Amino acid sequence: MAKNIKNQKVEKIESVGEAVSKTELFFKKYGKTLGYTGFGLIVIAAVIMAVIQFYSRPLKQEAIDQMFTAEQYFRAGDYEKALLGDGNALGFAQIIEDYGSMAGQAVYLYAGICELQNGNAEKALSYLEKYKGKENVLKARSIACMGDAWSMLEDYGKAVDAYVKAAQVEDNIMAATYYFKAGILCEETGNTADALKYYRIIKEEYPDTFEGFEIDKYISRIEIAE
Repeated sequence: MAKNIKNQKVEKIESVGEAVSKTELFFKKYGKTLGYTGFGLIVIAAVIMAVIQFYSRPLKQEAIDQMFTAEQYFRAGDYEKALLGDGNALGFAQIIEDYGSMAGQAVYLYAGICELQNGNAEKALSYLEKYKGKENVLKARSIACMGDAWSMLEDYGKAVDAYVKAAQVEDNIMAATYYFKAGILCEETGNTADALKYYRIIKEEYPDTFEGFEIDKYISRIEIAE
């Protein structure tokens, strides 16, 4: 028994020794290449840091600065200038073209809403579909705006789906607004069963919202008609 244990130890030591020898041979053969590779990685990392420090960060700040005037026009309701600029300051469309999302994801939402306000549903969708913001209130708003665009394009099924999806992003008072939009659109297109479903969600889950205070008359209108 002791002999077996001794043999196992010897075999293990030999195996370790063989592995060490193979490692030494590997480094003798490829050590120079690995050294060049390591140096290359250091150079690449240095280049990346330099790009971030001297190009990306200043460009990002420049993009944010360009947003200021466009946002001012947006808040004032001048969606044309907010989108296209005023000849001196850039609008959201040019900011996107020049900087992409460097100024933040909100630039796509701004541009999409501007296009909606200007009556350009397809262009609005092209911007809104690129919005990837993680803040739930704005995420829901972007989806609801896509619903508005689909409604403008008379694709009412997609519009209703978008409104319901927006309502389900986060449980807050804006959900009532989105369910209400879905209900109104369903009712106007003759789908009173779904309209009633969305109205009742508002009545049961959001009674203290503006839509909640008004919803009984919409429910009664359908129930009486049926």
